[in-house]
Amino acid sequence: MTKVKTSPAYLIMFIILVADQFSKLLIRINLDLHHSIPILSNIFGDTFMLTHVSNTGAAFSIGFSSDLINRIFFIATTLLALGFILYLLYQSTHRIQVVAFGLVMGGASGNLIDRVIRGEVTDFINVDFPDFIMQRFPIFNIADSAIFIAVCLLMIDMFFIQDAQAASTDESSEHIQEEIHTKEI
Repeated sequence: MTKVKTSPAYLIMFIILVADQFSKLLIRINLDLHHSIPILSNIFGDTFMLTHVSNTGAAFSIGFSSDLINRIFFIATTLLALGFILYLLYQSTHRIQVVAFGLVMGGASGNLIDRVIRGEVTDFINVDFPDFIMQRFPIFNIADSAIFIAVCLLMIDMFFIQDAQAASTDESSEHIQEEIHTKEI
């Protein structure tokens, strides 16, 4: 297994971090808390809106009953996760992994900055998906989106790329063994 260049992960992390923090700043400056601006509407209602909310918990507002405990727990958890992601980044064998880890680091860092400085995460992307799962999808931000995309990329890597690489490695080793066996005869 050959390792790949990891420096693109830091560029991706920086881009996500800047986009996330800049977008959150624009929302906090231009939109009052709990107010919305419809962006895309159709006959079914407001499909896409910018809605300013804050969240002291994790995804889907999951957390503890105390904002202080949430803050401490999620800061500590994020720091541990970032350390583990850095370890995984340096073990990367595919470019898709480097991209995914850059996205995770950027997203996690963006929400970490919010938690450290503000004690809560600013969310603002409000999308209405079909009502077969829930009434309206929870409001999220660019950092959350980057983490979601990273998870999708890692799943693609795990189920398709690594399986394909393992299969080609198996075929190569079988071919080498056949050549050795042929030369022995």
